[in-house]
This record gives sequence, C-alpha cells and structure tokens, in this order.
Amino acid sequence: MSDRTDEVTYERIGSIAWLTINRPESRNALNHFVRGGLFDGARRFNADSGAKVLVLTGTGDKAFSAGGDLKEMAENSLEIPPPDFLPQFGRNIVIEKPTIAAVNGIAFGGGFLLAQNCDLCIAADNALFAISEVKVGRGAPWAAPLPWLIPPRIAMELLLTGDPITADRALQVGLVNKVVALRDLRDEVQALAERIAANAPLSVAAGKKTVRLSVDYSLHQALDEAERLWAPVYRSRDAQEGPAAFRDRRQPRWEGV
Repeated sequence: MSDRTDEVTYERIGSIAWLTINRPESRNALNHFVRGGLFDGARRFNADSGAKVLVLTGTGDKAFSAGGDLKEMAENSLEIPPPDFLPQFGRNIVIEKPTIAAVNGIAFGGGFLLAQNCDLCIAADNALFAISEVKVGRGAPWAAPLPWLIPPRIAMELLLTGDPITADRALQVGLVNKVVALRDLRDEVQALAERIAANAPLSVAAGKKTVRLSVDYSLHQALDEAERLWAPVYRSRDAQEGPAAFRDRRQPRWEGV
C-alpha cells in the first residue's frame, strides 16, 4: 500500500515502511513541506501496527538530501531553528521500532542529520556525507551525539572543514554499516529490514534501547538498567515460543507479548 504527496511518500512493502523525500530537482532539500511530511510519515509509521521497520531515503540517484533549503532560509531570515524544525529521532519524536537510512547520494547538513538519527545506515557507493553548515555560516548543534558514533577526531574534521567524505571512508570510520552498488541499494536494504522484522519484536525493541544505555549511564548503571529492560522480554510468551519452535523445527510465531 502507498500514499503519495508532492514532497514525501510513504509506502509499505510487506512489513517494511519506506519514507522517501521526493524533491529530486532540488537534491531533496528539506523545505517546509518536506519537514512536515517527514514528521507525518514518522507518526504514521509509529501508528502502523503492520510496519516493523522504517527505511528513510530520497528519490533519484544523486541525493539522499542536500540538507536545508537555503533559498527558503534566506527568504525567511531563519535564525535559530525551532525544536520541531526537523525530525530528530529520540529527541523531538520517539520511534521505538528500528530505522534504517538508505543513502542514495549526497547527505549534507540536515541530510547528514537524518542519516545520523537512524539506527542503521546503508550507503550507495556514490554517497557523500558532509556537515556542510560551516561553509554557509549555519549551525549544527544536532551533531553533538556524533562522537558516540565515530572517533572524535573524525567528528572534529567533519565539523570544522565541512568537507565531504566518501561512502567508503564513512564505512571505515563506522558511520555506515555497509556500502553497496547504487543499483542494489533498495534490494539490499529491503532484505536487511526483512531480516530484522522476522525477529522477536520485544527482543528487537529492547536491543535498540540497550545500545544507547552507555550514553546515559555509567557502566554499572547501564548493566542494571539493561537487566530491568530485558526482564519483561525473558518473561514474555515469545521467550517460550523461540525455544519451542527450535525444538519443533518450525518457524516461530511471534506475538509481541
């Protein structure tokens, strides 16, 4: 099923939702309508019980997103963007199900932000990543979590130079999970998302939260919080279903309870 607007599309293929920025003539720049469409799409995904994984991408073969629409910013004399200027997963909109960025070209500025926000990132071999704000006098406070993803010196280089790095370099420093040929990007990401969607949903949700515990807690606190987080998973019916399915040599039937 699918729903199309001028700026953003939401399409579900099986249990995988694809949220696509659709301004290829503007390198998928994030104007007012795109930003609203991304928020709407994220909320729709949250409410869609049949959607297990969200994939964020851009239309065309040149740009995931070039970032903010500078023409619009100039016309509006934008100073500090409001908190809801652009979806920031975990900050101004919570998405508990897994998210994947399928980066099909340049990811500059706000495009970099969107890729950074996703749980996983698969890049086409033509992808370029840059925190380009320094070149146009804008700010990038959203990059504060970046040293959690990549080495601090690489984060410093990106922020101070504004220069792009290639998909291969992004893979080397840990910014992306995998680099694939552009022609294979959609199939590769769909397959990855389906592997995630096939797993026990409670375990997937808890796993996503576990990865970030060390950001908010000390080591001992993180371990204690992880025990609390996983206790309901151990007590769930799915925790009994998994071993039973293995014993009976069949596919598990997850209930999410």
